[in-house]
Amino acid sequence: MSIPACTQCKSEYTYYDGDLIVCPECAHEWKESDQSTLTADAVQIQDANGQLLQDGDFVTVIKDLKVKGSSSVVKVGTKVKVRLIEHATDGHNLDCKITGIGAMKLKSEFVKKA
Repeated sequence: MSIPACTQCKSEYTYYDGDLIVCPECAHEWKESDQSTLTADAVQIQDANGQLLQDGDFVTVIKDLKVKGSSSVVKVGTKVKVRLIEHATDGHNLDCKITGIGAMKLKSEFVKKA
């Protein structure tokens, strides 16, 4: 019986640790029974209205957002093109460039699909 590849990074160097399968490259752990429900490209990010977002979608900001470390504000109605971030640890799951401010990350709960 062969050990399955990692469900996140597709590494072939996985190993069993008790009842878990562990990937030494990305440190992902999962149970073999969970493997059928996990897929690497199953990232589904929804906007404030529950619509699924995809890379390249245009979204509109629905709330004034203060830019951390600056006196700038992203105003309501600002329209930006977004890229999805798969493994967002701080809740900022969208990457974008805003004219006048630059590259920044946004939380999907503060945008709606345009």
